[in-house]
Formats: sequence, C-alpha cells, structure tokens
Amino acid sequence: MNLKNKLALFAFSLVLFLLLIIAVRTIDVAAIGPENTSIGLSHVNQSVRDSLGESDTWYKISKYLGYASLALAACFALLGLVQLIRGKSLKAVDSSLFVLCGLYAAVAVLYVFFNKVVVNYRPVLEPGQTFPEPSFPSTHTLMACTIFGSAVMVLPRFVKQGGLLRALQCLCILALVGTVVARLLSGVHWITDILGGLLLSMALLSLTAAMLAKYPSRDTIPE
Repeated sequence: MNLKNKLALFAFSLVLFLLLIIAVRTIDVAAIGPENTSIGLSHVNQSVRDSLGESDTWYKISKYLGYASLALAACFALLGLVQLIRGKSLKAVDSSLFVLCGLYAAVAVLYVFFNKVVVNYRPVLEPGQTFPEPSFPSTHTLMACTIFGSAVMVLPRFVKQGGLLRALQCLCILALVGTVVARLLSGVHWITDILGGLLLSMALLSLTAAMLAKYPSRDTIPE
C-alpha cells in the first residue's frame, strides 16, 4: 500500500468513526443502561449484549492483554533509551521509535479525552461505583490495537531473523485479536464501543504506517 492509500485509509477510518459518534448520539437512543443512562443504537447494542452476556474470565483476559500491550510499549521506550545512551545523540535513535512515541502520546490524549467526554455509558457498574463510566470508544481496545498493531509494522526494523520476526508478529496479531474478542465477550462494553475503538485505532495505525513509510529502515540494532 503506497503513501497515498495509507493516508486515504486514515481519512476514511476517521470519517467512519465520526459518523459512528453521530449515530450513537442521535439514533435509537433509549435508557437501557445502568441508572437509566441513555444509550444510542440501543436495540443493536442490547441485542448483542443479550446474546453474549457477561464473563469475568474474559474480562480478566482482556485486562492482562492490556498490561501486555503496556509492557510492549515500555520495551520500545527502553530500546530508544538504549540507542540514545549508546549513541549520545537523538540522531542515534531510530526514526520509527519517534513515530511510536507520537502514537503513544496520541493514544494517551485520546484515552483521557474520551474518559471525560461522554458519548455512551458502560452497560455495567464496576465494584464500588454508583454511576457507570463513559465507555465510547473502548479505550482499552484502542490502546491494545494501536500498540500491538504498530509493533507489527516496526519489528522488521529491529528483528532481522525471519523466523523470530514472524513469530513475534504473529504473537502481536493474536494479542490484538484476543483483546478485541475478550473485551467484547467480557460484557463491560457495548458493541458500538468496541467498533469505535477499532475504527479509531485503524485511523491511528494508518497514519503511523504513512509516517513510517517516509523514513528509511535502519539495518542495525543496539548491540
């Protein structure tokens, strides 16, 4: 996929995400959430939730996969720090790590923003809560998809052994898919929350791919 197509996919995903927000705020809004909170696309959301139910096991799996994504991000941050210390210059740090830094910063900002700006509320009350948290988009899905997805794109710059590279990329893809499935089956989000997280992460990953394409790959890693 060339640079133009990557940017087009970014714009397309972002537009779909914004259209989903409009739909969730205006179409089939009904008080089906905890404490009579109003939920958009209520029949679709309720139907999917009724068919899937809730699962504490899947919730824990999604939680641990979220921790794994944060650990992976920390590994790339550590790699950048090692390159900086050994090279004694920012020029020694691979450009892809700066792209990842920008991506992680964007995810952090969006995470905070959508936990303050309410589009939909969660379908469940967490222990100790008296009112449900904002749930659109699923920021857990957003975080895991962008970290695992971007790792698939960046790993070839640092792992040159073909078999190991493919194994690591497969693990990232499995973790990404597993997070989405686990978060959906856990029952702590509406289906539109998961879809919103996927669309927003797709937009960020498309932009990341476009940024990575602008910089040449380095052939060495820190020894």
